[in-house]
Amino acid sequence: MRSALSTALAILLASGVAASAACDVKGLKLEDEIADKKELQKSANEQTVRDLRTLRDAAIVLDAFKFEPECERLVVILKQLTAHPVKTIERGGDTDEEKAEEIEEAREPKAPAKAK
Repeated sequence: MRSALSTALAILLASGVAASAACDVKGLKLEDEIADKKELQKSANEQTVRDLRTLRDAAIVLDAFKFEPECERLVVILKQLTAHPVKTIERGGDTDEEKAEEIEEAREPKAPAKAK
């Protein structure tokens, strides 16, 4: 009985380790990738670097909320984006100022509405 319980516990622990390692945001080593890519070091590409970091942070949040498949998908996307920085920079070249202002405004926390 005790060995069956030990085996069951070992299987549960192993599956828990496998599940937590499924979304390997840390293994992405985004900061190392950014440092290694000369294209991402140019000041003109600061927004692309910010976007990559934002995506990494989103993956961390997804993992924390137990959305492992979504986190894994985001890690795959980040790997693709960092593997081809020139293509990434070209794809992310939206410079619409009005759109940027609208997005920035939407990011501002809003105070709760006062009750009447």
